[in-house]
Parts: sequence; structure tokens; C-alpha cells
Amino acid sequence: MLSLEDELAFKARAEFGRQIYNLLAKGYPRVAGLGSDEFLAHVYPLLTLVTELGAPEERDTGTIPFVVVVKGELAPGAETIGLVERRHKAGMSVLEADEFDAFRPIDSVALPGGSAYLMVDVETGADTRNLTPDAALELIDEQQRSPLTIDEGIALLTHYPEAVARNSGFSLLGSRCGDRRVTAMWISEGRPKLGWCWAGNPHTWLGSASCVGRVGAD
Repeated sequence: MLSLEDELAFKARAEFGRQIYNLLAKGYPRVAGLGSDEFLAHVYPLLTLVTELGAPEERDTGTIPFVVVVKGELAPGAETIGLVERRHKAGMSVLEADEFDAFRPIDSVALPGGSAYLMVDVETGADTRNLTPDAALELIDEQQRSPLTIDEGIALLTHYPEAVARNSGFSLLGSRCGDRRVTAMWISEGRPKLGWCWAGNPHTWLGSASCVGRVGAD
């Protein structure tokens, strides 16, 4: 009989395996211009870290214990947003390919080295709905959490497509391009959509996603 510690580690490894298979099945190696084995070399070292995180249990807040994130430098977001699928409908974006590159992590967001990493303890921000993105960012900072980037928003919906729903989206405050635009994920015509709103405008249906931290194998 497995000990509780072994059972938690087993569940964490199983969830990691699901996410890695998901990336392969959706064609991430092709987007990255790599063979499957070459692509796996970037993500598989994260397995040791996953085991240390424990069980992937979702709490009442809808918290997701970890998400495998592939950086846009390896698999560009302009292409991977189209690999997101929710209820048989593919994701879309209002951003042009060069705009993805213009949105960079804000100063408070430190990304691990390497081309892939784990985002830990992820929430879509139900408690930040109807706050302006500016106010939501202050609250997230007070909670000692970190706002999600565009890459992380795509990763979240790649592995958990039901994290967004009709009249329930989330902003990605961790990526900015120097103006007042804030990118966000919502449902448009039944499809997951990456769009943007203004940093000073609140929306009753739009929270601001965050995580506790990020860990990488490098």
C-alpha cells in the first residue's frame, strides 16, 4: 500500500504526464521546429520539480497546483494560441505576430531560465473581478502573488481550457508593451480569445489571473 507521500507524488507525476502528452498531441514540437525527443528535452527535466510540489488538488478557489509553461521564444504565442481548444473550438487572437514580441514581462515578474518552466498555484482571479487592472495589480502584489504573462495565459488554457468561460475571463497583467493596454482571455463566439482592455477600465466579468511563483529546472 502506498504511503500518503508516495500517493501524492504519483498523482503529481500523472498530471505532469497529462500536460506533456497534451503539448505533444497539440503539435508543440512542430511549432518549435523540433523533433519530439528534442522538444521533450526542454520540458522533461521539470518532472523532478513536479514531484516535490505534491498532489494536483483543486481547492474551492479553483486553484490549479501547477501548469507547464513553454516560453514564446521556443513556441511563439502567435501560433500556440491557435492550438488552444475549448469544446472543439480553437483559440484566436487580436494581436499580430509582432505585437506578441512587444508585450514583455513587467519588472516584478522574474521568469526562470530555460525554455520551459512550472507556474505554481494558479488562480484566474475571481476576487479581482470588477476591479481595474491597475487596482487588481496592487491587490495581487499585496497578496504576494504574481500576475500571469501572455505565455502563461496560453499555457493555462492549453492544459485547462475550462479556466475561461462565457462571461468569465481573466486579464494577464504580467505582460505589457509600454502603453495602457492589458491583454486578457475571454470567450468570443464560443472561441477562446486573446484580446486586450484598458488598464483603467473595470469589468464585472473579468478577473486578473495570478500565481504564487515559478520554478525552472535551470
